[in-house]
Amino acid sequence: MAAWLRNSSGWRDGMKLDIGGEETFGASVDAVWNAVNDPAVLKACIPGCKEMLPLGEDRFRLILNLKVASVGGSFEGEIASSEKVAPTKCRITVSGAGTLGHGTGSATFSLTPGADGTTLMRYAGEGEIGGLVAGVGQRILKGVARHLVGQFFTALRRQVGEPARPAAE
Repeated sequence: MAAWLRNSSGWRDGMKLDIGGEETFGASVDAVWNAVNDPAVLKACIPGCKEMLPLGEDRFRLILNLKVASVGGSFEGEIASSEKVAPTKCRITVSGAGTLGHGTGSATFSLTPGADGTTLMRYAGEGEIGGLVAGVGQRILKGVARHLVGQFFTALRRQVGEPARPAAE
């Protein structure tokens, strides 16, 4: 889950960022669904998440401390889930702003059971980022986004009780 941030000044300095892929979990669809819908689990899995405070049903205020390339900063925003079809699919939206920039984004994911008790998660999302963080360039931002998504899924695997996997080379 990459975080995208936004402010009200518009997107004149914005950069589009797309993510997507597949992840297989050694846990049931119900276990993965419950984990990605548990605010405590999400707080533990979202890289840099310091606070996740309820704002309403399936809406939370986030406070993050992240490092992008060689520059670190704090961000504040919102995350919400919608279009839920338990336990198979959901849409996540994020927005916010911080010391390094602003942005917004959304992603969808679907969960499919495997014959061996595993779960396949397919996800796709897009966001737009502006401000100082956009100045590092799209290639670097894509690498950072992949790294943050990898951190999220590593933490999610721990939360669903799956042993850690070796890092990809």
